[in-house]
Amino acid sequence: MQAPVTVCGDIHGQFYDLLELFHNAGEVPRTRYIFIGDFVDRGFNSCETVQLFLLLKLKYPGHITLLRGNHESRQVSSAYGFYDECVKKYGNLNPWKYCTEVFDYLPLGASIEDKVFCIHGGLSPEVRTFDQIREIDRFREIP
Repeated sequence: MQAPVTVCGDIHGQFYDLLELFHNAGEVPRTRYIFIGDFVDRGFNSCETVQLFLLLKLKYPGHITLLRGNHESRQVSSAYGFYDECVKKYGNLNPWKYCTEVFDYLPLGASIEDKVFCIHGGLSPEVRTFDQIREIDRFREIP
């Protein structure tokens, strides 16, 4: 991604804080963003947060990058609130299942002009190159 870009972490379902962030730092597409994971859980509006992120990604694909965090997994999001929120708001677990399928396709990292590497929570010390990152099978549940 080309600079300038605003890098943000751990929204955790705080939808109204996300709206405030956009209000203060700039709306997409005027401001470009990298969100480094943990979109869901803990807050009360994970569903709305994910929906907004996915809509922005569809409308402005070059202006928002969504990276996978540890909460974008079935095991963690079922234990920390996203699963329960989906069932409560939609009456079934299908939205959670569809979202976790989408999460499997999120990239693990992003580079800003080959100078800044963005990732959620780090990688194994054995992973030392971008080629090794590209080889990781990310289309599955996080082990």
